[in-house]
Amino acid sequence: MAERPAISYERAGAGEPLVLIHGLGATRLVWKPQIEALARQRDVIALDMPGFGRSPGLPDGAAPTAAALGTAISGFLEGLGIERPHVAGNSLGGWVALEMAKAERAASACLISPAGLWQNPLGPRTVDVRGLAKLTKPLLLAATRREGVREGMLRTVVGRPQNVPPGDARQMIADWIEAPGYAASNEEMRRHVFEDPERVTVPVTIAWGELDRLVAPPKSHRRPPGSRMVLLEGCGHTPNWDDPELITRLLLDSSAETSAGTALGTVRQRGAGR
Repeated sequence: MAERPAISYERAGAGEPLVLIHGLGATRLVWKPQIEALARQRDVIALDMPGFGRSPGLPDGAAPTAAALGTAISGFLEGLGIERPHVAGNSLGGWVALEMAKAERAASACLISPAGLWQNPLGPRTVDVRGLAKLTKPLLLAATRREGVREGMLRTVVGRPQNVPPGDARQMIADWIEAPGYAASNEEMRRHVFEDPERVTVPVTIAWGELDRLVAPPKSHRRPPGSRMVLLEGCGHTPNWDDPELITRLLLDSSAETSAGTALGTVRQRGAGR
């Protein structure tokens, strides 16, 4: 039997299992604004992907492709007695969720600004911003005690960085700098595209923040057939703090039995008071 990875996670609530997968350089911390509300209706499992947060990398030095990460997470869930949960992921985590769906290891998939649906591989980065951040880590983390610095650093991924509590904001930045699996996962992510979208047969919701600065929405032929597109107004690439209630509703709706994946076209979702 293949070795199951020692994945760090938190679990709360009861109901249909819903697995939450973070993006590149993040940890399960990004789901903090949603977990309590989701747990009222779902069995929520928020995890650190292999090589991120408190989870070690893949066993035997395996390349951390999105498919390999999905296989590892499925094996871990199997150890918990969960075979086909609803899965939601952000950025690289969205790609991982999609690989799980293609492998018939997910009941549905909610993809928030997913990676991998681009036309061609992205190729290597031309500027290593994270490498510079690692070299200046002590000074950089000290500087994040200033509100303007924190917000400036988060603005690439968060549409409304002022909504992120200072302690969580500093931890998100530290997680990005310190993630041991970042370099290898980023290299694999940029070398590939998600293949064979037509093999995904479960309901898929693809949500995109209108303030996303990192990735453009996929063309129709790159999306799984029958997938639903949702535009999140006022939200960025990682929108969990931009509008916590909106993202909670998105996750509940996409993991409900009524989300049959038949709604086509783009749906605009607004938060309360907009």
